[in-house]
This record gives sequence, C-alpha cells and structure tokens, in this order.
Amino acid sequence: MHINRKIFEKLFSKLGSGKAIILLGPRQVGKTTLVKKLAGSLGEFLYLNADEPTVIASLTRPTLPFLKAYLANTKTIVIDEAQRIPDVGITLKLITDNFQDLNLIVTGSSSLELANQIHEPLTGRKWEFQLFPMSWGELVNAFGVPSMLSELEKTLVFGSYPEVVTNSGYEVELLKNLASSYLYKDLLNFQGIRKPELLQKILQALAWQLGSEVSLNELGRTVQADKNTVSNYLDLLEKAFIIFRLQPFSRNLRTEISSSRKIYFIDNGIRNSVVGNYAAFGNRQDIGSLWENFLISERIKLLSYHGFYGKNYFWRLARGGEIDYIEEIDGQLYPFEFKWNPKAKVKVPKAFIENYRTAPVQVIHRENFMDWLLEYPY
Repeated sequence: MHINRKIFEKLFSKLGSGKAIILLGPRQVGKTTLVKKLAGSLGEFLYLNADEPTVIASLTRPTLPFLKAYLANTKTIVIDEAQRIPDVGITLKLITDNFQDLNLIVTGSSSLELANQIHEPLTGRKWEFQLFPMSWGELVNAFGVPSMLSELEKTLVFGSYPEVVTNSGYEVELLKNLASSYLYKDLLNFQGIRKPELLQKILQALAWQLGSEVSLNELGRTVQADKNTVSNYLDLLEKAFIIFRLQPFSRNLRTEISSSRKIYFIDNGIRNSVVGNYAAFGNRQDIGSLWENFLISERIKLLSYHGFYGKNYFWRLARGGEIDYIEEIDGQLYPFEFKWNPKAKVKVPKAFIENYRTAPVQVIHRENFMDWLLEYPY
C-alpha cells in the first residue's frame, strides 16, 4: 500500500531552484521511494545508488570533463545513500556549480559523514530536509481516524516504520531485522565505533531509561566506559537518527537541572526491539515511558515537516517538580505534560509558574492527543 508522505509537496516546490535537494533520515523510512517519485514527476531521471561500488568510484573526486560525459542529456539525477561517497560534498558542489539546469536530489541514511562533507562545500547551494518513520498524520490520512485509534496501542509497541506498518503480523520479525542490520549498518562501518558491544550496551541502557534524565557520568558507570567515549557514541547515535536528545530549559535558577539530558528513540518499535520486549501495551510496566516517547517523537515529526524554527526542552528542579516538554518560539514558552490516563492528576510546579511567563500548561492524554499531533500550531 502506498502512503503519501507529508514532505513531498515541500520537496516538489524546491525543484528547479538550481540547488541540491538533500533528504536525510534512517534507512528503511522510505527515502528511495520518495525521491524516485519526486524525480519521476519531472519525467526520466538518472538513478545512482551509492551502495554500488561502481557508483562510488565514478563519483569520488571526478573531473568536470568526466561529469559532463557522465551526466550528458540528464535533466534530473538521484544520488541515493550519498554518505558512502568519499568527499561527496566536493562532487555535489561541482555538479551544482556547473549544471545549473540539472535537478540534483540526494539522500543519506545518516548525517555521519554526509553532514560533515556537505555543509561547507554546499553553503547556499542546498535545501536540506529530514524524513522520519511514518508520522501519525500520514497514517491517519492513509487509514482514517477510527482505524488508527484502534491501532494506537499496537503503534506504541511496534512503531511506524513503513515496512512494519504495512506488514501486519510480521512486526517482531521485521523490527529484529531493522535493529540488527539496517540501523547499525552505517554506525558499525564508521571509524568512531570501535566497540560494537559497547554500542549495544549504551542503547540498552538508554532504552531502559526512556523518558528519564541521562547523566553521562552515570551512563558511563553503567556501561563501564569513560564519559567522553559515551558522549561520542551518543553523538553518533543521534546523527544516525536512532535517538534524539532534549536539553533542559534553564534561566539559571539555582535549583534548576542544567546538565542532564533526556534521550528518546526516533521510533518506539526500535526502542522495544533493543530491549526485546514486544508485549502487548496493556501488559507492560513502561506504559508511561512509551506514551511519552511516542508523543514527543511524533511532535518532532510534525514540527520538522512544517519548518519549526524554535527550540524543544524539558524542565526540572533538583529537588523535584518537572515539566515533561516545552516548546519555545519567538520568546514564548509552551509547556506540556503527558499522561496516558486522562483522569491522572497533574501538579504544575509552583517555581515554574512563578519564574516564567508561559502559555497555560497543556496536559496531553489518550483522549485529546489527536489534535496535538495533527495541527501545526505556530
């Protein structure tokens, strides 16, 4: 089944701009399908998969005469998995500078090498976007509200990778394959990862601490590694689109937490695969954590696809009292609390109310979350 992606129209609007269109995101989220559809909307196109050695060889530091012959009569080119091409930023710059009428569409399954290689060479020459696993809005558009509400608890366990969503009954098998091969593929080939077993330990520790604050020192003690090593691995996991971090919001009140981070997984299914727990939602002890991870990751998708330029935070006092999630845009704070149970009591910390002028704290629960994940508010 084909599911329309919300970002397609935004990508389509950038065609013909003379700049490269860069689409980043994890493997298996549908980047190839999306860019082929995008390129195909213009007619014939040249598709180059950088997982193939011949493509890598052809696009590694090519000369301009070679490129003119290689791209002869081509109006649109797709370079898939471009992070595998050494010095790919220089090659992309050469193309954008010398083939102004060419539509250049590029994907990368990690921002590891790719981000480092393209930012400087392509300054002013690119549009960069991120593709996530299926968003709640995309699924609602495809299957309808009643169907998705009935599938909510299943989504909280298995996540929303396209292949997982469209192959009911095979979720566990597909998630095991995703977690063990595709998602780690770029990481394990990256020179910064010298201890694959440490990577696994860190991921498992993060999965068990889902929704809690993570201290680098404590995490290091848990996995028996030094703070700097742990920090480097977290950075790589984030650049590979497996996790993302929330910074603490602080205006330097003495009792505010300012050093810990909250770490979430891009997808609930991947998190559950890391800990090997696919139990039905109602039989779990981590319902609150899964609900929080789902809401924040889905909100990040919504904001990203609409071009949100603000910041995301959590807030907590050292002595207790916290706000689960805060969005800040144009100097205004919008705080949110997450509860699975709509009848659960929420106590907003007095210190937060007294020290910050904010919009009222919204409580997002299973009976009112739909609008929060479907309507862009800013």
